[in-house]
Amino acid sequence: MSTETQESRPSRRRWLVALLPLVIFLALAAIFLRQLELGGASSTIPSALIGKPVPQFALAPLEGLTGIDGKPLAGLSADMFKGKVTVVNVWASWCSPCRVEQPLLMELAKRDDIRLVGINYKDQTANALRFLGQLGNPFSAIGVDPKGKAAIDWGVYGVPETFVVGADGRIAYKHVGPLTEENLASKFLPELEKIVTAKGS
Repeated sequence: MSTETQESRPSRRRWLVALLPLVIFLALAAIFLRQLELGGASSTIPSALIGKPVPQFALAPLEGLTGIDGKPLAGLSADMFKGKVTVVNVWASWCSPCRVEQPLLMELAKRDDIRLVGINYKDQTANALRFLGQLGNPFSAIGVDPKGKAAIDWGVYGVPETFVVGADGRIAYKHVGPLTEENLASKFLPELEKIVTAKGS
């Protein structure tokens, strides 16, 4: 075996070792992005809060936002969650996937058997108001979480995330990532129907 061949092997090995972390990172990044696109992360990131009461929290309303009656929209607190099935969407104006799911939330808000509320996560008031002004406001109440403390208590990994809280005030379901037409039909709505039906049984 020539000296040149012996020297080229360690050199090739060094290149492989140097490139391996980059290849792994790119592969994981591609999987993560795909999961977010499909909303599939909801099945791979379980929530320890399922079956537990909503965390104790109180969030101020989004200043300057009014409802269809012209009155200021309420903030959010833990004592608001009993009596009706509530869908809680964690969103922000700087979140691109939040824009994608907003039309679906507008449709969901038309249901009279649920209440749809929002947690505005680490956002600027003016930007949040502009977002809702452009895309519509599906929420009957919005709590502002400027430092993300309430989101931590809810076990939020990132925005958007959507929870379903039963009429008993317990978290019944969690969806990580944007709602899409596909995962809304295949996952979210079937779970929501089970929770709504359980309330009436």
